[in-house]
Amino acid sequence: MDNPAPLVHTALAIAAVVVLILKAKVNPALALVLGALYLGLAGGLGAERTLKTVNKGFGDLMAEVGLLIVLGVLLGTLLSALGAIEKLVTLLLRTLGPKRLPYSFAITMGTVLQSIFADVLLVMTAPLARSLGSRIGPGGLARMAAAMALGVEVGIALSVPGIGALALAGLLDIPLGIMLLYGFPLAAATILLTLLLFSALIKRGFWNPHRDESAVAEGGAVVEGGTVVHDGAAAHDGTVAHDGAAVHGDIAVHGDIAVHEGAGVRDGAAPREGATGGGGAGVGDAVAADGDAGTAHGDGTAPPLGLSLTPLLLALVLIATGAFAQVAGWDSPVVDFLGDPVVGLLTGLILACLVARRRLPAGAIGDAFGQGFRTSGQILVLTGVGGSLAAVVEAVGLGDLVKDSFSAGTWAPLALVWLIAAVLHMAIGSVTTSAITAAGILAPVAPGLDVQPVLIALAAGAGSLFAIHATSNTFWLLQTLLGQTTRGTLKTVTLTVSGASVIALGLIQTVSLVR
Repeated sequence: MDNPAPLVHTALAIAAVVVLILKAKVNPALALVLGALYLGLAGGLGAERTLKTVNKGFGDLMAEVGLLIVLGVLLGTLLSALGAIEKLVTLLLRTLGPKRLPYSFAITMGTVLQSIFADVLLVMTAPLARSLGSRIGPGGLARMAAAMALGVEVGIALSVPGIGALALAGLLDIPLGIMLLYGFPLAAATILLTLLLFSALIKRGFWNPHRDESAVAEGGAVVEGGTVVHDGAAAHDGTVAHDGAAVHGDIAVHGDIAVHEGAGVRDGAAPREGATGGGGAGVGDAVAADGDAGTAHGDGTAPPLGLSLTPLLLALVLIATGAFAQVAGWDSPVVDFLGDPVVGLLTGLILACLVARRRLPAGAIGDAFGQGFRTSGQILVLTGVGGSLAAVVEAVGLGDLVKDSFSAGTWAPLALVWLIAAVLHMAIGSVTTSAITAAGILAPVAPGLDVQPVLIALAAGAGSLFAIHATSNTFWLLQTLLGQTTRGTLKTVTLTVSGASVIALGLIQTVSLVR
């Protein structure tokens, strides 16, 4: 290692970002920009080149995934308003029975439903999960809580159209279809294996209902007409519609949840922080605004499940078709156009608008779009500044240093990017930001390494799942909404998602050995 300066300055920049966020309580977006500026100046880029690199890194990543993120967020908003989530859970229960529900529920959340906000998935499914826990058997509540945590977090990091997976694909110039083909089965396998291990622990007395479940299991975060709130849920300025009830307000994170006047909330509906939650870099505050959007249940015209999910399924089929055509070498202008991720998501969004126009109350689409734009703004900023830091890391030459050290094999680069993402996530609490920063270190030299770029992206996503804890909103939401103690939540969220992180790395390393 002839010149360790890039490594030293990068480590100092990351440490400074962590201190600014945790100790000085600086907004993560601002902290990342400051860290990128320090790294550029200390790394010898000079003031002018540093600023250009920061701007270029932001713009390049937005050019790759900005429109995809916006389209995905808007599509998820409308799907939630159409009531697709509750219908899907009911179908899974009826088809597979309560014993298999945690597995089917988690895999569906982590793959098919990733265009829907993490917040909404948790809030709208928590009452169902709590009520079904007793039907599953011993430790049923714990298994459903683990299923929800795994479905939300693993899907965001590994499965298209999860926000983290989209950002990683853009950063490493990976065709979105390829990311879908690799990430979709990896997310499903990781969730299944982790839940099997957790269920085995439950059978051996790992879960103690008296110590791990709280006395508010039936009350959740908000009860009795939206006037009683429970401390501890993480929330932030947003709106969540559930069964026709809207929750809205300027809400303190990790504090009491404010409820909009006149809104009734069923069994624990509560919003959470949208900026840096465990669901990625601000995966949304919500679904609807001021009580209108998302109230398809209230007017009796909610579409059937097949119609509600058709827009999302059509988008995924188009993207997957483009990926298969690329792999098979099928050169067709029509297939290339229709299989482009932007065209696929746009087609799904247009179809969702047509369905919502026929089924939702007047003005609901506009309200949902307004909330979707506010949510996507947070996501875009945090994703973009992560790209800025990654660009500066490339410019100071850390990638070349890493290449010289790890070009002899494939396991070391994957383990390194996983480790960096894990450390960053433990400090920052943002899945997407930590994954982007870690992948950015190897992005410049990925083509020269003996490893596929898509595996680097997935390793970064897997590492960003490690140690979901008190800095994550998933932790606080599941504690409150499902009536768990902190001790119980450490088991169902921190332990299980960390286990998934390690299992995913093992699966990725195994795939890297296959030529």
